[in-house]
Amino acid sequence: MFYLLLLFLLVIVFLVMKVFQIISGYGAKSICSNVFICQRNPADIIKSDLGSFPLNLGKYKIDMQEQSVTGTVLGIAKRKAVFRQGLGATLINDQGEIEPIPAVNILPTMASGNDGLDEPIRTSARKLSDDFDAQQLQSALQEAFKGQEGKRGTRAVVVVHNGQIVAEQYAPGFDEKSKLAGWSLAKSITAALMGILVKQGKLNIHDPAPVEEWKNDERSSITIKDLLQMSSGLQWWEYYAAPSDATNMLYREPNMGEFALRKKLTTRPGTRYNYSSGSTNILSRIIRQTVAENEYYQFPYKELLHKIGMYDTVLEVDAGGTFVGSSYCFATARDWANFGLLFLNDGVYNHERILPENWVEFTKTATTARSKKKEDIYGAHWWLNTAQDSTNKSFPLVPDDCFMAKGYEGQYIWVIPSQDLVVVRLALEKGNKLDPNVFLPAIIKSLKSH
Repeated sequence: MFYLLLLFLLVIVFLVMKVFQIISGYGAKSICSNVFICQRNPADIIKSDLGSFPLNLGKYKIDMQEQSVTGTVLGIAKRKAVFRQGLGATLINDQGEIEPIPAVNILPTMASGNDGLDEPIRTSARKLSDDFDAQQLQSALQEAFKGQEGKRGTRAVVVVHNGQIVAEQYAPGFDEKSKLAGWSLAKSITAALMGILVKQGKLNIHDPAPVEEWKNDERSSITIKDLLQMSSGLQWWEYYAAPSDATNMLYREPNMGEFALRKKLTTRPGTRYNYSSGSTNILSRIIRQTVAENEYYQFPYKELLHKIGMYDTVLEVDAGGTFVGSSYCFATARDWANFGLLFLNDGVYNHERILPENWVEFTKTATTARSKKKEDIYGAHWWLNTAQDSTNKSFPLVPDDCFMAKGYEGQYIWVIPSQDLVVVRLALEKGNKLDPNVFLPAIIKSLKSH
């Protein structure tokens, strides 16, 4: 009996330590990113972003000279995040090691102080268009900002119609220059980078994923397409409120893609949909291995972000130096609007084809892999409102052709081609969630031509 009790206590201590490491790691990483990338006040971050239980158990030391943040919970489970220019904030692993990468110059060639917008929306006067009913549009935006911080938590909304910003609103303390966490919006960037490599002839989505560790086992049949459509068949538990594959990867593992690719195959590839940040970080690792190492850190900016006016976007790396393509990207709402416009315009921006022909169509094609939830209609790292030949819809009152990128705590990019509309919403949503089935129809209704 004594040994059973001892074993039980040891298991509890082990689990509690894992939870504490995730809390301290999450907090240290969040503060480090928001202070050194977003230039936010540390006290505000701790109060608003980390103020709820159990995140408020963390205690943090900020070293402005070293540009680092160290977090603990009850004096234990110490985790440290370090900022490096061009690489963002990175959690150091348990051995205190980090890839010795120098600061990376990712600054665009254009003059500093640009408004973060390129054609076709850079010339917008940011005034209400004649195409909108101003009163109805403002009423729609107010729906997004109900409750403010700690409740609905909306921090930014940008509405782009016919290539122009027709509405833009921010919560107190934020504006058009504020870089905000996109969380899983980053997944759609990773997929776009894969598309660029396909366009360059370096990858084929129907080929087996080029993962050396899989070549001699059953995982060798996993294709790039399977990873993009979240149907790899790999074991994965995506859960954020407790230790899971996702939280362990993000806050305890130094090489996230390597952690994910070690998972076992549980179902035949291509047959079952299972949302997995691990799949995206395997793709991110593939991108790194495909691009020349001396070009890797500039690649996303040179080939995608700066081409479409995302000049205020920062991608972050793990301790092994690979971009955390699943989750770690900070950008302004206007930058995300530019990204949405790229997909609205079939992968073309400023008359230049960025993504390959039919890539956006592939993005919008629902996976045929079965899903446990009927409302989970997934394409290729974008969510869909409806599947082809299906009456099932995620949002019944929103046009069928709407597709979206979405992230933790209420981040959204909605693209609605039939309305020539892109809507971006960034938030710290803890409760009183915004309902897209109310918000988007209200915006569409404000169109006088609708």
